[in-house]
Amino acid sequence: METSAPSSNESSARPPIKMLDSIAEFGHRYPAWIVDIWGVMHDGISANEAAVAATAGYRAQGGIVLLLSNSPRPSPEVQTQLGALGVIESAYDDTLTSGDLTRHELEKRPGVKVFHLGPERDKPIFTGLDVRLVDHEDAELIVCSGLFNDDVEGPADYNDLLSNLAARKLLMLCANPDHMVERGDELVYCAGALADLYEDFGGEVSYSGKPYQPIYQLALKKLGDLAGRQLAPREILAVGDGINTDMRGAAEAELDALFIAGGLHASDLKTIATADGGDLSEPSDDVLYDGALLTRLFADQQLPVAAMRKLA
Repeated sequence: METSAPSSNESSARPPIKMLDSIAEFGHRYPAWIVDIWGVMHDGISANEAAVAATAGYRAQGGIVLLLSNSPRPSPEVQTQLGALGVIESAYDDTLTSGDLTRHELEKRPGVKVFHLGPERDKPIFTGLDVRLVDHEDAELIVCSGLFNDDVEGPADYNDLLSNLAARKLLMLCANPDHMVERGDELVYCAGALADLYEDFGGEVSYSGKPYQPIYQLALKKLGDLAGRQLAPREILAVGDGINTDMRGAAEAELDALFIAGGLHASDLKTIATADGGDLSEPSDDVLYDGALLTRLFADQQLPVAAMRKLA
């Protein structure tokens, strides 16, 4: 994901983002947290043990944790994956995914002929729904959950397919607005990158996850049900690692946000620091995870209330 770097003069008028060693420094001020999953709770291969301990400890003190993900899979599938990766059930109260929201949209279209653009592992998004899965030639609607093989493919491999579908004026439901996510030490493309390309070809896209507000409206309703009362936005802390998804969505929902700076935007931080003449052949944490540097990463977006390298 590319991020433009503002100049030093542009960033000087904005205060440096406060860097924290532990969310315990201020997280207890909020009755509830909305926490991103992929990139915060795990990296696609194993759990972030410190994050699991932080959310479990917060819940033990009476806090509510809703895990909010742009995963195209429905919540039951995601919860199974969480357990397999080592995210224990006591670390969260409930989950909400863009796959859940996509299913809700499909329920409004009984019998629709759907072309599924995405890997076989995402097929549970259709389980129990009145839809017909067809080849792209016969489709009335596209559901994009990702690339067919994100290990070897990129968006450019889909130019011909997407341009042809766009010419037919088919609506695309994007079941994962993320452009890229971490998988271990690598970054892989997601459905959002294909949806962006589809729009470039003139296609229409409906997005089901962050930063779009329908999923936040549903998240606030779930938190209200869990708390037994409606929570005000000021009572909720959003935690995430995506500037254009987690942070932008939280700002538009008027939620305070904690930015997890490691991983997804590490290369962007290197780009900004290198533009200042720094030698980052072997960058140290002190260089990359600096509050003033992070402020520049956010350009003209609303700043988070604090940042950490990883949730702990």
